[in-house]
Amino acid sequence: MGSLTSDIGEFLASVTYDDLPPEVLPMVRDAFTDTVAVIMVGIDQPVAEVVRKTLARPLGAAEARSCLSSERVAAPEAALLAGAIAHSLDYDDQSMSGHPSAVLVPAILAEAEFLGSDGRDVVTAYVAGYEVWCELWRRDRSYHAKGWHPTSVFGAMAAAAAGAVLRGLPADRAAAAVAIAGSYAGGLFSNFGSMMKGYHAGLAARGGLEAARLAAAGMSAGHDAIENPQGFLMAYSTQREPDLTSDSKLGKEWYLPTHKLLIKLHPTCYFLHRSFNGTVAMLAGRDVDPDEVESVEVRMGRGQVTCLVYERPQTRWEAEFSGQFGIAAAVILGKMGVPELADEVVQRPDIQAFFPKVRLVPVDEYDERDPVFSPTESVTLRFKSGEVLESGPIATIPGHASDPLTTEQLWGKFRECTAKTHTDSESRELFDLLQKVDALPSVKVLPTCTSIFQD
Repeated sequence: MGSLTSDIGEFLASVTYDDLPPEVLPMVRDAFTDTVAVIMVGIDQPVAEVVRKTLARPLGAAEARSCLSSERVAAPEAALLAGAIAHSLDYDDQSMSGHPSAVLVPAILAEAEFLGSDGRDVVTAYVAGYEVWCELWRRDRSYHAKGWHPTSVFGAMAAAAAGAVLRGLPADRAAAAVAIAGSYAGGLFSNFGSMMKGYHAGLAARGGLEAARLAAAGMSAGHDAIENPQGFLMAYSTQREPDLTSDSKLGKEWYLPTHKLLIKLHPTCYFLHRSFNGTVAMLAGRDVDPDEVESVEVRMGRGQVTCLVYERPQTRWEAEFSGQFGIAAAVILGKMGVPELADEVVQRPDIQAFFPKVRLVPVDEYDERDPVFSPTESVTLRFKSGEVLESGPIATIPGHASDPLTTEQLWGKFRECTAKTHTDSESRELFDLLQKVDALPSVKVLPTCTSIFQD
């Protein structure tokens, strides 16, 4: 192989909308639609106020609307805030061991507004960023186990790639953008269960845009910054054995048709969604007394168990990464939406008392689509009476890559997420525009939300 760094630059400089596989376009439209929805539902989260008032105030260039509000800030700061909010509730989509749209969509919308890019440019930038993420991510695995958050490791690279495409950078400058972004990458797994996890997405979105801007202005970077034995891939490798030698697939094969998005119907880490849904289905029609449950065993991928670190969560942030909470919610609440992910619910005595009954059992089988998952999960629930319920293998749930949401299901989530920020008609207008994002003459036609950031 030649230089992977330069190969990425060549791909970014040459990719066009007409090159994109037609089957990915509905998925990309859904990604923009869903990400704007989760930004709106998270607009009142604590991280929004902290980041906005500390770092993303309208003090400099007024380049783009902040979260589609009437407040204008520099595009990288708009990306920072929107990315942090998009991932604040962990309600955003998932793929490639991370959360691509919470990084890419805020970065692209902000920079496209500044540059005057049209919808075809926007969608091309998204797919290009996604493909670069996947090309780098596939060269190792188990990033969480080393203490990294893949969203902010690969997100900075993907956002830089998207920024390079929006700016139409030539190959050498596009390669420099991604090489520069390698020094923005990072994000500690130990910050899961706090506001910092969401902030990682914002950091990656802003860092990627800054990297592309620096490259456009002539900043130099390592010509082999990615594949160098002391470069990006090696630095983030778990076993220090990343694939440094295989040829790039960029422009030859497309990752997105295979490594599809998983859109969430619950605001938690996706790793506990299948077991939650499986338990709810298993208990459908039954009035279960949680005191009569003796134990629950959940078998899932070792990578999933590695991330679900809070066995006795005390806050909503911790509950997002607790398989114990997911099962407790399934048995006691029967649902796991935004209202259920609240400190006062997590701390309820009956919820807390249920946690010790739940045991996560790691399995070493992995899903080729994303090795952090097992191909299936299963739940075994034992009652004190001796009755045993078994879910059987749970491979997919609504929103999964193999069971995508219908337009009406996505609209249902979108309307729920925008209930506090938009009227019914405003929400529908925004939804319909996002569902045809690649046909927009400019992202500036997306309506401004006047109900937020009015202080």
